[in-house]
Amino acid sequence: MTTNFFTDINSENATGVAYKNVNLKKKVISYFANVGNATIAEIGKELSLSIPKVTSLVNELIQDGLVQDHGKVDSTGGRKPNVYGLAPESGFFLGIDVKKHHINIGLADFQKNLASSFEQYPYRLTNNEESLRELCQIIKNFINKLTIPREKILGIGINLSGRINYAKGYSYSFFHFYEDPLSKIIESEVGIKVFLENDSRAMAYGEFCAGVVNGEKDVLFLNLDYGIGMGMMIDSQLYYGKSGYSGEFGHIPIFQNEIICKCGKKGCLETEASGWALVEMFKESLQAGTSTLITRENIKPEDLKLEDIIRAAHNDDILAIELIAQIGEKIGKGIALLINIFNPELVILGGSLSSTEEYILLPIKSAINKYSLSLVNTDTQLKVSKLGEQAGVIGACLLVRSRLLTLDQI
Repeated sequence: MTTNFFTDINSENATGVAYKNVNLKKKVISYFANVGNATIAEIGKELSLSIPKVTSLVNELIQDGLVQDHGKVDSTGGRKPNVYGLAPESGFFLGIDVKKHHINIGLADFQKNLASSFEQYPYRLTNNEESLRELCQIIKNFINKLTIPREKILGIGINLSGRINYAKGYSYSFFHFYEDPLSKIIESEVGIKVFLENDSRAMAYGEFCAGVVNGEKDVLFLNLDYGIGMGMMIDSQLYYGKSGYSGEFGHIPIFQNEIICKCGKKGCLETEASGWALVEMFKESLQAGTSTLITRENIKPEDLKLEDIIRAAHNDDILAIELIAQIGEKIGKGIALLINIFNPELVILGGSLSSTEEYILLPIKSAINKYSLSLVNTDTQLKVSKLGEQAGVIGACLLVRSRLLTLDQI
């Protein structure tokens, strides 16, 4: 059964030949996961293993239920070899993407297909025990509704905004009122291994593996939501930095203003070019009596959400479009700075604000052309996320898969 193999993975007692064999199995599974179906000879060549050794490993993985024999493959001559690949339903990964006002949840199989309906649950993220208990309950309710056996869920990936130590499972922005790692707290509640990740980084990974990326290796993903986060893929690898907190793009001190940022500093990009800045600007316009579709919906300024403004823009609301353009120009100035520093192949715009498409994309492009070096930005593409709201869920699932199969266990 699959659980035997993954029990071996998480075992701290495996040593010697047993430990080496588990790692070799990980290599084979990782090869299938990243490359696809293959023959024994192809696997042996790629992993520098003998044909008998690969045959033995593949047969054991077939017995574990992780690998399938797909039969003979066409050959130019001689005996036709068998082709093997992952059994998609041998294991599943649960992705939880926690937003400010809702939670996105989805289940992916070994071949990164969403195996359940992508679901969204109302939720208010606040830094207290009640909010944490509600998060755990939503996860448990989702798992209880699934038709697959619980033991086939091999891990849960949870994305939160702010500073996350993914290696140790701590969050320093939310639910940091226990001595134990947050991942262990949630794991004890739901009964399945939990991995934490920063939301922007998980979204970047999801988009890189299953989204708009087409062969690019150096990619910046911008999560344009209430805050502004960034995930970086450098040479096809997530970049964390020394302490694991890289990507705080929203806190570049780019403005000369007296607005206190959520981080406690002044002048951060987020103070004038983020979702929460847009909400504040919109509130001021409402209080000044500016006409907008939102006033007809009887939404009070104090109850205004970013989603309300985005919906208004999609309905051609002039105020929403004008204010989104204003923050788009400022975001573009920040992106120009990134392009000058990183010279990336691709910059991806994701997060809720990216759903406004041309309303925010055009002012961003204009600012990039105005502020970045033309010699540098010529080779940088700018695209909108292909996965949209699903990026974080898919990224969380794929990161769990990757971490369970990594040779150096977390």
